[in-house]
Amino acid sequence: MIVAISLWANCETAPIPCQSVSLPIPTSSLSANPRQKRLRPLGRFQPNPKLPLREQLHEVMRFFHYSQRTEDTYWQWIVRYLRFHKTPARQRRPIGAKPEIGFPQPAPDGWRHPREMGAAEVAAYLSHLASVQRVSAATQNQALNALIFLYAEVLHEPLGEVGDFARAHRSRRVPEVLSRAEVSRVLAAVEADYALPLRLLYGSGLRLMELLRLRIKEVDLERNQIVVRDGKGAKDRVTMIPDRLRAELEAHLVTVRKQWAADVAAGYAGVWLPEALARKYPNARREWAWQWVFPSWSLTKGRVRPDAPDHGMGLWRHHQGPENLQRAMKVACARAGINKRATPHTLRHSFATHLLESGTDIRTVQDLLGHKDVSTTQIYTHVMQKPGLGVRSPLDG
Repeated sequence: MIVAISLWANCETAPIPCQSVSLPIPTSSLSANPRQKRLRPLGRFQPNPKLPLREQLHEVMRFFHYSQRTEDTYWQWIVRYLRFHKTPARQRRPIGAKPEIGFPQPAPDGWRHPREMGAAEVAAYLSHLASVQRVSAATQNQALNALIFLYAEVLHEPLGEVGDFARAHRSRRVPEVLSRAEVSRVLAAVEADYALPLRLLYGSGLRLMELLRLRIKEVDLERNQIVVRDGKGAKDRVTMIPDRLRAELEAHLVTVRKQWAADVAAGYAGVWLPEALARKYPNARREWAWQWVFPSWSLTKGRVRPDAPDHGMGLWRHHQGPENLQRAMKVACARAGINKRATPHTLRHSFATHLLESGTDIRTVQDLLGHKDVSTTQIYTHVMQKPGLGVRSPLDG
């Protein structure tokens, strides 16, 4: 039996055009005996086995409500794993040649289906990542998680004990943090179009995508609060709006509302809504409360972003892309003469560190950042200007 697998990602970094590869599936793994279904645990989602592997992964990811970024990342690791075990051209069986009885035969194009492989092949690939490609421990763990998910939730053939493999060394690194003076220099050097979002990143401790995905209804200017919906780990939290940014934010929302009114008058389709809200509230996508706080400069036809589902025809307005703020931050650091590797996320690190230096309770900082465990917040105590409990160096007397 032949099943088509669509390869949508490059084995190294960037996406490649979609191509279909036919991989043989052992007939023993797709038995027609209905009793075989009883061997699988009850209550687990079963993707459509007739779909390509990429679409099966998509079905399972949507069932578990994983983010689109997680789905894309997992698929890239699956593609790299398949490419690693792809049979070299010199070892492939010619088209029309009879297979050797008793030995698994690769497809004529060299691809092997994941069902033909198992824990040994996974261990070999993970060892290759650590010993040859020299990836970090976090990268190796990400690849392992992707393959475990593939076998356990998509193919329903759990790997069990993967066995021994070369593990990447885990380094304990402290975050990059800017001083208060450096933050002031960077924010003063930012282009005017990106000054407000970057100041809000530092003033509220938001993650970059949390900031870009803010909607009008989640900004409470009366109480100086921002409600972060569906943040990292699918958790909600509340953080602050700096008093110095309130007037600027109000003026920004007035401008955004004028843009929204012009879009509605032009008959635009609306904004993207999460999950099934678009069906439950068909008019909400054009309502003011659901609009983005930082909308894109231009309208998009059909698909709002490459990683978003197709919304059909019409003009849509998505939020700004993360690459815009990343580029603006890089340019601002160069203008300000900052020699550190600072990104928009560095402003979040600086937010937490400066709060701790000013005497804010670490539990409060944990809540503002949305950390699940206080040990994650404690990492900032190692980069404080006075680490620990304000200890002074003996050289300072």
